[in-house]
Amino acid sequence: MKLNFHVIGTGPPLLILHGLLGSLDNWAPHATSLATDFSVFTIDLRNHGRSPHADEFNYDVMAADLVEFVRDQNLGPVNLIGHSMGGKVAMRFAQLHPELTQRLIVADMAPREYPPRYREILATMQALDLSRMLQRAEVEAALMTVAPDRLIRQFLLKNIGRDAQGNLRWKPNIAALHANYDMIRAALPTVQFAGPTLFIRGGRSDYIRAEDVGLIQQLFPHVRLETIASAGHWVHAEAPESFLQITKTFLLAAKEESAP
Repeated sequence: MKLNFHVIGTGPPLLILHGLLGSLDNWAPHATSLATDFSVFTIDLRNHGRSPHADEFNYDVMAADLVEFVRDQNLGPVNLIGHSMGGKVAMRFAQLHPELTQRLIVADMAPREYPPRYREILATMQALDLSRMLQRAEVEAALMTVAPDRLIRQFLLKNIGRDAQGNLRWKPNIAALHANYDMIRAALPTVQFAGPTLFIRGGRSDYIRAEDVGLIQQLFPHVRLETIASAGHWVHAEAPESFLQITKTFLLAAKEESAP
């Protein structure tokens, strides 16, 4: 699958992967900051943003999409940043293709199975007939019960676009995301990636628990775990300066390694 992407900067390649119901637009400020040292590719994963839609949706096919992307762009080993679901995509890519992975950064995600936090939200989004709604405020009101947190609703509303007739529509393939949601929240296979790895968690998030650290260390034996105490699950958005400082320190070692 040919993924939609944006590239900025020069230097060693850095791929950034968004989470469930996200898009490459979520990472624009971070890409600009990192572009002083890297060629930063922000990517819309399949069924998200402006990338193609497909019924098949799991971590293996998303990792395969990335392999195709790396080859199409004539990239050597790449650095990866992935948040939430995108973190699992990055982990799976590294597990399957260590020869294409230089350094791996996972933002607030563990390789374990997660509870179905978004099942009801996806079901509600799928059930909404956006063509009958004129304003985003109507969609927000319809999501109030399943997404009482206003910040989450605002995040969801970023997925609204308009079709050729001007009607509201969902940009992601909500039907495929809902149908494959159990695969999205599933644990990854217990395969090691022995390359340099950094996990960054939010201190106010429960996505990486104390009991997850052992599994992370088992699958990623050369791992560092950093915690940003003030941040929640959207650690990169809630504490951008701290996130970028930690990220750049880790990635600049990769740039030095790749220098002639």
